[in-house]
Amino acid sequence: MEHSRVTILILSLMISIFQLQLHSSHAIPNQDVSYMKFVHNATDLSTKEEYDYIIIGGGTAGCPLATTLSSKFSVLVLERGSDPNKYPFVLNELGLFNVFTAGDDGKNPSQRFISEDGVENIRGRVLGGGSMVNAGFYSRGHREFFESAGVDWDMELVEKAYEWVEETVVSQPILNAWQSTFRSSLLESGVVPDNGFDLRHLVGTKTGGSIFDNIGNRHGAVEFLNKANTTNIKVAIEATVQRILFSGLSANGVLYSDSKGKLHKAFIRKKGEIILSAGAIGSPQLLLLSGIGPKSYLSSLKLPLVLHQPYVGQSMSDNPRFGTYFILPFPVLPSSAKAVGILQDNIYIQSIASLLPILIPPIFSFLPPGATSIDPSLVVLIGKFSEVHSEGSLRLNSSTDVKRSPIVRFNYYSHPDDLGRCVKGVRKIGDLLKTKTMEKIKTQNLEDNKGFEFLGVPLPENLGNVSAVEEYCKKTVSTYWHYHGGCVVGKVVDGNYKVIGIKNLRIVDGSTFSESPGTNPMATLMMLGRYVGLKLLQQRSNLN
Repeated sequence: MEHSRVTILILSLMISIFQLQLHSSHAIPNQDVSYMKFVHNATDLSTKEEYDYIIIGGGTAGCPLATTLSSKFSVLVLERGSDPNKYPFVLNELGLFNVFTAGDDGKNPSQRFISEDGVENIRGRVLGGGSMVNAGFYSRGHREFFESAGVDWDMELVEKAYEWVEETVVSQPILNAWQSTFRSSLLESGVVPDNGFDLRHLVGTKTGGSIFDNIGNRHGAVEFLNKANTTNIKVAIEATVQRILFSGLSANGVLYSDSKGKLHKAFIRKKGEIILSAGAIGSPQLLLLSGIGPKSYLSSLKLPLVLHQPYVGQSMSDNPRFGTYFILPFPVLPSSAKAVGILQDNIYIQSIASLLPILIPPIFSFLPPGATSIDPSLVVLIGKFSEVHSEGSLRLNSSTDVKRSPIVRFNYYSHPDDLGRCVKGVRKIGDLLKTKTMEKIKTQNLEDNKGFEFLGVPLPENLGNVSAVEEYCKKTVSTYWHYHGGCVVGKVVDGNYKVIGIKNLRIVDGSTFSESPGTNPMATLMMLGRYVGLKLLQQRSNLN
């Protein structure tokens, strides 16, 4: 889609400054990498091993889950990506946009895929998962998420799990000039009350947490591994799981390949489990490849059937991103999202900013004659809403190659309620641009008219025209990278995240969500890994 192409153009232009600033090939100073003592390339592992728990995916939920279980039991984590220290740009806030512009040659920390809707997206492919390739905003899940998730939550344990996460990776950010300006415009436009700094989900304007500390260093899920019992855990990187192995309707092992193509098998001990934490794309994909899915579909691909399960790969949703881009003719310090406006109906508005060193194309009409280059800033006002009613589905590529992303369709805005929420969000962004705070940063063109230099499709002139705003939403649809579903609670897994109809197999990641939690799901995914780990420890203790 046109908006997606503009987005890629914008991000491609950004990359030059970050490449200049991030020339190091080593870990960031003072980063705790003690976890590396039990991280091994899969090529170094035996071709047959046995553990209490095998976790497929060392990502946002998988790392805290593995750390928790390692306190009492032996754990193998199988991560298809590499260690994040191989990619210095993911370790610091200045390198944020390299994640979105790096090519996809199989050696980068993220994997690109384009949905059948034509929207470009990425998946984490690195130890630490999506927490190593996101914008770092930390905010707890909203009340409705816990009420509708189909899980009998122990809310006291949920609180403890959040706190455990926060003491390790979360900082209270210091707002730079742009984030302070954005925050002020939210309040001035009526996004109230002012909730100060808060990690909870609260209607109004707040400063959230960040996994970037105040010198810009990222503290992703990989750092939970530093808390692991080193004698009980092994992490294999560049380990690509081909399929789950079964004995009847009981999962008992996994088959995975290393970077040289050699096959390995790992099995679970008595009372052990295999836990899928491969994400909303990877988990349903692996279930299908392992023979759990619709019978007729698997038969058409000549895949052996283990269990007829018609809901695998269904109820896929993505939170559509709406918003606008504009250029300032003066530099502001780059920043990831730090402040957020939370509206009724769980509509959220955030902003990021970046320096944009470029040669000047004709669109920059505010420049004086003869100017050829500047250091402007790109400002992005973006929004999403958490409850998405439009649903799609996921299916395998015809090659059934696990390294290739499956085919996904999200059916953005196919439900009228979603379009209605986008209209509300876009109108609120329009309100922000009319505030006195934003008036101060308008630019003046050669005709002495003050305004914003929009990049890409500008906001509709008449935001009161519902049809025009709906058309804008459809024309500019892109992703917030918060896709979920495919293994939803109540359909594929039960309220304890066990795969229905299969023994010794659970799924602990965003594929189980029917709704994205809060402004950004990272906090709740980290909490979920810790929470399920604690529940399993309790259950095993009660059995002994």
